[in-house]
Amino acid sequence: MDERSRSTGPVTPPGGGLRAWGVCLLLVCGTVLGLLGTDLVLPAVPSLPEALGGSPARAQLVLAAYAAGSGLGLLAFGELGSRVDPRWLLVGSLVAFAGSSLAAAASGAVATLVLWRVLQGTSGAAPAVFAPGMIRLLFDEQRAIGAMGVLARVEALVPALAPLLGVWLLELGGWRLSFRLLGALALALAVLVALRRERLPAPSPREGERRHVGYGTLLTDRVFLRYAGSHAFTLGALLTFVFGAPAVITGALGGSLGDFVRMQIAGIATFVLASNLAGPLALRVGTERVVLAGSVISAAGAVALLLHGLAGADDPARLPWLFVPMNLGLGLRGPPGFLRAVQASKGDDARGAALVMLAVLALAALGTATVAPWITVGLVPLTAVAAALSVTGVILLVVLPPPAEDAE
Repeated sequence: MDERSRSTGPVTPPGGGLRAWGVCLLLVCGTVLGLLGTDLVLPAVPSLPEALGGSPARAQLVLAAYAAGSGLGLLAFGELGSRVDPRWLLVGSLVAFAGSSLAAAASGAVATLVLWRVLQGTSGAAPAVFAPGMIRLLFDEQRAIGAMGVLARVEALVPALAPLLGVWLLELGGWRLSFRLLGALALALAVLVALRRERLPAPSPREGERRHVGYGTLLTDRVFLRYAGSHAFTLGALLTFVFGAPAVITGALGGSLGDFVRMQIAGIATFVLASNLAGPLALRVGTERVVLAGSVISAAGAVALLLHGLAGADDPARLPWLFVPMNLGLGLRGPPGFLRAVQASKGDDARGAALVMLAVLALAALGTATVAPWITVGLVPLTAVAAALSVTGVILLVVLPPPAEDAE
């Protein structure tokens, strides 16, 4: 075996196949675990003060600690992935996630649980960092867009479905059962990834690409900022709206959580449909057109929601229909736009993916914090912030240059 084969492993040629999709499934499962760290545990948080002592406010730190650890993990694994074989980092992170999950389940106090949650969040960020770069090496561009679409659809479904499983686990075995399940799943996945390690591609630069460029270089690369920024602002806008919608619907609009659930179902269904169409459309009309059109549609949906609020409408039953365009646009531009952002990192896939995901989290947090003081006012403050973020995503696509091969 030559040196290159030893360094990268036997990778399925671009174009894919059953073997490539099997590897992709492992990467998707790893990303799902990171999401479950929040969504599966969420229903158990209100019961923690009674079970472990402390106040409801301190129990909320269990969620904040995981989010903080995730942000730290994105940056750390982005840096390490450019220096160490990411396949072994992926195995190690899953083992660490399993260990921290089981240790969290054994916690006797909220403060101890919070500390383990930081480590759990840090280790759980690794699959989100490594999966995009590995996917782009497993497939040609059209199939990579399809694989990114699968990843995006799963990421959209998990927050909707995992809390339901979390409620069942809480009733079945108490708050510790969710953490034990996370530990067992992570350990099993670590074993599978270790056994299939040679089938996972280790990112290596293609012709014309560079490695180890550093975060600073990526943050000054106008093409990378174009795709990473537009993706982060578009997705950050949608998340800001989703995070604030329950309070607005049940408070200012006088609706119920059922109205929010119906809105989410309409949005997720639209997103799944649109992301299925993204790959074929990119092949037919070009990736650049699909990314721009999707961003414009999503921004138009956010502006329509703002106009709805400004008109004084207070019927939450209309929100599912108005929420559809935001999800339609994101579904179209999400998979190809994220892939373009990773490609624009020029071989430094781990840092590129880490920066994109960190920007999404930061913008969603900033948007949510900005809206919070006016969350009881009604729909206008929430939709104004979402529209501002989404329109900024379109502006970045217009102002910053596309890759040379896509320029007119």
